[in-house]
Amino acid sequence: MNKTQLTFIALTSLLFACKEKPKNTNPLGQQDIISVKVAPVSSFGITSAIQATGLVSTENEANYSFKIGGVISSILVDEGQFFKNGQLLATLNATEISAGLAQADLGVDKATRDYNRAVNLYKDSVFTLEQLQNTKTALDVAKKTSEVTAFNQRYAKIYAASDGFVTKKVASEGEVIGGGMPVLMTSSTQNSDGYLLKVGVTDQEWAGIKAGQSAMVSLDGYPDQQFQAKVLRKLQSADASIGSFQVELKLQLGNLRPAIGMFGKATIQTNVTQNATVIPFSALVEADGERGYIFTPKGTDRVRKVPVTILTFDNKNVYLKDKLEGIEQIVTSNSAYLNEQSTVKIIK
Repeated sequence: MNKTQLTFIALTSLLFACKEKPKNTNPLGQQDIISVKVAPVSSFGITSAIQATGLVSTENEANYSFKIGGVISSILVDEGQFFKNGQLLATLNATEISAGLAQADLGVDKATRDYNRAVNLYKDSVFTLEQLQNTKTALDVAKKTSEVTAFNQRYAKIYAASDGFVTKKVASEGEVIGGGMPVLMTSSTQNSDGYLLKVGVTDQEWAGIKAGQSAMVSLDGYPDQQFQAKVLRKLQSADASIGSFQVELKLQLGNLRPAIGMFGKATIQTNVTQNATVIPFSALVEADGERGYIFTPKGTDRVRKVPVTILTFDNKNVYLKDKLEGIEQIVTSNSAYLNEQSTVKIIK
């Protein structure tokens, strides 16, 4: 027998020796016995909660604008800047407005002279009563026009209606802007409890939320703090831009003033109690989203794999939607090492 034949025989023997042993066997070929613990299945009512995310805003938001159109002369605040009640925020170029007011005053002067002349002519029986009344009407119209022009002149400047800060500057100096078009978008900080978290929820979650329900909120800017909140209102129409229903939570922040637009997470207690089956975390295997599996004893030395649907969870337990009909006990230890071919030994 040559060297090549000896090598082939040795490799063949090695392949047979390395043939895969049956699963659940030890290196000696004996069946593995896995020790497991079991626990009875229990269920009780839990208060359901809704997880939602959103952005911080304020309860009192205002878009400041000029009543009349014109050229913006100055904007005296920048984005993010705080301002006080009554502070001047922006002005229009006054040239056109001043000329209009002067023109209106001249019109009043002329109408006054015309009326006085008409009175004298009426006394001399030169003017009829109708002509006198017409000049009086022209005088009244001129006075009202002057009042309107003076009123518009006062609103050619924007003053803050309350303490707050600028969230967005829509226009800039030198722009021609129409009356009523937003110049500054602001949020009021007059009340420290005026901050909101606007969150998006699904239609089913929206139906379960009521005004006044409590919530706990965490903000990304303050990761180590939890804040209490209450449902202030839920909007009656979906937000077309994000495809969800909006719910506003009123935050209780004390003296804290977070930035508008800060990301937050909320847990809303809906006060709806529903029955759930509770199992320890160690009993759950192959969890993926709402789906998972558990093992239940089958006879004295086998287990059976059962699919379950996850409702929610906390730090210790997993709550299932399933009632687990016909199942009295579940495996609570070594579940990760089991399959339906495993041999088990139940220990206390």
